[in-house]
Amino acid sequence: MTQFPSKTKALSEIKEYFQQKIRQVDQWLEQLLPTTEQTPATIHEAMRYSTFAGGKRLRPILTIATGEIFGAPEQELLPVACSLEMIHTYSLIHDDLPAMDNDDLRRGMPTCHIKFGEALAILAGDALLTQAFLTLADYSTANAERKVRVLSEIAHAAATTKALIGGQVLDIQFEGKPITGPMLEEIHRAKTGALIRCAVRVGAIIGGASDDDLAALTEYGEKAGLAFQVADDLLDEIATSEELGKTAGKDAASHKATYTALYGLAGARQMADRLCEEAMAAAQRTGKETQLLEAIARFIVERRS
Repeated sequence: MTQFPSKTKALSEIKEYFQQKIRQVDQWLEQLLPTTEQTPATIHEAMRYSTFAGGKRLRPILTIATGEIFGAPEQELLPVACSLEMIHTYSLIHDDLPAMDNDDLRRGMPTCHIKFGEALAILAGDALLTQAFLTLADYSTANAERKVRVLSEIAHAAATTKALIGGQVLDIQFEGKPITGPMLEEIHRAKTGALIRCAVRVGAIIGGASDDDLAALTEYGEKAGLAFQVADDLLDEIATSEELGKTAGKDAASHKATYTALYGLAGARQMADRLCEEAMAAAQRTGKETQLLEAIARFIVERRS
C-alpha cells in the first residue's frame, strides 16, 4: 500500500523548508533583478515592488526540491528557479490590470497598476518576462544540452499552446459561460498547471533525471498544478481577503469558471484531496527520496492563502 506522510508532519516540516528556501530565492532575486539605482529607476522599482511583495515562492521551490533529489548543483537550480518566479510575477501583474481581473489588492498590498499606474505596470510585467529569459541565457553550466532543454521547457510553459498565456485566453473566453469539467481542466492545465509542471520538470532535467523518472515527476507536476487551482477556487470561496492577500470572492463576482462553481465546495474539496494523493503516488514511482515533494503536495491543498 502506498504510504503518505501524515498531514501534521508534512505541514510542519514544509513550513520550515519553505522559510529556508524563500530566503535563498529572495537573495538570488535581489542579485538578478536590476537595482533602482539603474536607469530608468521607476521600472526597476515597479519590478521589485511586485517581486518582493511576498508570496509562497512555490514554483521556484518546486524546482529546487526536485533538483535536490537528483543532486543538481545550486548555482544552476537557483537562477532557473528565480526565472520562474519572475514569469509568475509578470503574469500576476498583468492578471490584476483593469483589462483583465481589475484587482486592487495582491499579496496584501496595492497591485502594481494601483501603485505605479497602468502603463508602468504593463511595462513592469514585460520587463520581468524579459529578465527571466536574460537570467536563463546567462546562467553558467557545464552541460549546455541540458540548458537548452531548460530554456525550451520554460518558453513552452509561458507560451500559448497548452501554456500560461493560452490558459489566460481560455479563462477570459469562458467567463460567464456554461462550462464542462474537461473544459475547466483544459483552462487550468494551461493557466496554472503549465508553470507548476514546468518547475518540477526543469529541476529534474538539471539533475539529469532518467526518462522514466521525468515521466513520473511530470505526472506529479500535472496533478499538483490542478490541485493548486482547485484549492485556490476553494480559498476564494471560504477565506477572507486578509488571509488571501487579495480580494476574496472575486472569481464568483466576475462569473469565472471555477471548480467550486461546477462541483460545489464538497466536490471541489474531494477533488483536491484526490489530486494530492495521485501526485504523491506519482512521485513515489521514481523510487527516490520524494517525501519533500509529497509534503509540498499536501501543503498545496491544506494552505490557507
